[in-house]
Amino acid sequence: MTDNRIDYYPTHEHEGIKFRRGHTLPFGATMVANGVNFSIYSSASTSCTLVLFERGEAEPFAEIPFPDEFRIGNVYSMIVFELNYERLEYGYRMDGPYNPAAGLRFNKSLILSDPYAKVIGGRDTWLAKPNWDNVYQYRSRLAFEDFDWEHDHPLETPIEDLVIYEMHVRGFTKHESSGVKNPGTFSAIRSKVAYLKELGINCVELLPIYEFDEWENSRESPTTGEVLVNYWGYSTVNFFAPKAGYAATGKFGMQVDEVKTLIKELHKNGIEVMLDVVFNHTAEGDHRGPTISFRGIDNKTYYMLTPEGYYFNFSGTGNTLNCNNPVVRNMVLDCLRYWASEYHIDGFRFDLAAILGRAQDGRPLSNPPLLESLAFDPILAKCKLIAEAWDAGGLYQVGSFPAYGRWAEWNGKYRDSVRKFLKSDPGEVGGMIQRVMGSPDLYSLRGPTASINFITCHDGFSLYDMFAYNDKHNEANGENNNDGANDNNSWNCGWEGETSDPAINFLRHKQVKNALAILLVSQGVPMVLMGDEVGRTQKGNNNTYCQDNDLNWFDWTQKETNADLYNFARCMINFRRVHPVLRSPTHFQYWDYVGSGYPDISFHGTKAWNCDRSSSSRSFAFLLCGDHAKQGIVKDDMIYVAMNMYWGGLHFELPALPPEKKWYLFANTDMPSPVDIYENGQESLLANQSDFLVGSRSVVILVGK
Repeated sequence: MTDNRIDYYPTHEHEGIKFRRGHTLPFGATMVANGVNFSIYSSASTSCTLVLFERGEAEPFAEIPFPDEFRIGNVYSMIVFELNYERLEYGYRMDGPYNPAAGLRFNKSLILSDPYAKVIGGRDTWLAKPNWDNVYQYRSRLAFEDFDWEHDHPLETPIEDLVIYEMHVRGFTKHESSGVKNPGTFSAIRSKVAYLKELGINCVELLPIYEFDEWENSRESPTTGEVLVNYWGYSTVNFFAPKAGYAATGKFGMQVDEVKTLIKELHKNGIEVMLDVVFNHTAEGDHRGPTISFRGIDNKTYYMLTPEGYYFNFSGTGNTLNCNNPVVRNMVLDCLRYWASEYHIDGFRFDLAAILGRAQDGRPLSNPPLLESLAFDPILAKCKLIAEAWDAGGLYQVGSFPAYGRWAEWNGKYRDSVRKFLKSDPGEVGGMIQRVMGSPDLYSLRGPTASINFITCHDGFSLYDMFAYNDKHNEANGENNNDGANDNNSWNCGWEGETSDPAINFLRHKQVKNALAILLVSQGVPMVLMGDEVGRTQKGNNNTYCQDNDLNWFDWTQKETNADLYNFARCMINFRRVHPVLRSPTHFQYWDYVGSGYPDISFHGTKAWNCDRSSSSRSFAFLLCGDHAKQGIVKDDMIYVAMNMYWGGLHFELPALPPEKKWYLFANTDMPSPVDIYENGQESLLANQSDFLVGSRSVVILVGK
């Protein structure tokens, strides 16, 4: 069939390359009939040139200035014909004034990466050393949208039913013990899906997978001599492109399909995928940083600038993306819509999300347009939106983050309360009661699902290290141990670091089990850090952002050496999944609204129905009435949880059950494995139905059925 539409044909020619006026939207490079449409925004440039490369070549094969008539408003667009889509790399030169005090930093000698590029070349293999003399380091490429999703779509699991697993793509399988092909890649994770299913988690939250440069600020460790790199990836080069270095096929430019194949496989197994997204800053840093993309295209649009033209730094990393500028706001929306629709992503966790609520001059906004837009966006309507509700500029919004009925938060107060309680700090019982109920003191109108409960995450000690170290040991980072948090609320159980003392090691394992038990019986949405289920250690380093080694990699041999922890974690996660009374979407009401004879939740102490909330108390218990599960819609067992963080054992009087029910023991962290926990349905009938001795620093869980 002959193409006879007028827009299929060029109207201009430059050095043998044929082109015509393009479409202003969508931004980025888009395949159209017979060519590629290029569209880019810049409000203050005086001219723009499209630069075209054959893949991997040092010099461009064409540079095409946009004719003046191709600019509509602040958008340059053109369609270029007869390009080899699969071999094409492109960029832009922007010309305009260089006047930093006015926020303008144009430099037409630089080739700039497209902020809307769907694939970035130049960092195709993890830790392959870049050619620093290359004139164009981060090369924009086209993506192909011909992936066969079969019948896949986002799972839309109710958020209260999630157990989130925070995972680093590389760290999960890079250790030699993983036994997988292509360790450290998206592809390798597929080999561990069975493990994730057995553990029971139903959502993985991936640390940043947007394209970033692992070589950023690379240096040598003063203690090990290893190369230190940007391992975590919280320094985005491009928001639309997946990290090629995480893909086994990155060297072939197939990272898009590899990510999609992983997501499709996880979805087939009932596991959602969330992305940790970093819109608070970019890899361009402050005024001393490299010009990669945004700075050279439209500096004063993309970044928050001081009146003198320097960069506001609410992210702690040099610059702050100007997220409430309408142009940037649209880019964020376009980006998340793209990931939700093209990659079937189920949700997003926003790093330092408080920044997204700041005005262009840095002031916190009462009604931040970006947060509102995300909450009401039709394409993101079923996606989970989770905020890290603070930033490095001192804005702390846990409990007050603008939610619009959609946003959940990493609950930093949950983390702090549980850690202090586990240490046996005085005065924590009152706070703990709020935390196990889903923090109604913080989310009274939003419900417990606003609370993402966590005790550990990538940032800080691992769970095992919480009980093996009093202090951080970050010397290997080369920052004189000045980096990382100082207020860890950790306790080493009597010895700093590793020990052969069996009593200390037993106590440490007990504390890990206590933490997992509390996390998984709390209302809200639990999040487990990768490897905490097997006692992963970072050897006291609480800021492993630069360590691409055993400090961060999942050591799969620990599944056997710490089998007691793994078994406990697996049983606890599955206990939560089979008991809907642990996953209420609304707050408990403290009264019996179904006529069961019991309130939905009640609190107890060593005396039943008598909870000691005094500052000297270090123990309490709570009873959940299964008849109130999901507001009385479904029936569940009675669940009784006793937590004793006192350094001696305490007798807890058990609440009386209805005559037809008996108390069964599900978990007792004071006991050695395998009698510390039972499989669901195989709980042990208690001989004494009225009293239970809860050991020192222990958690006991009973089932009434």
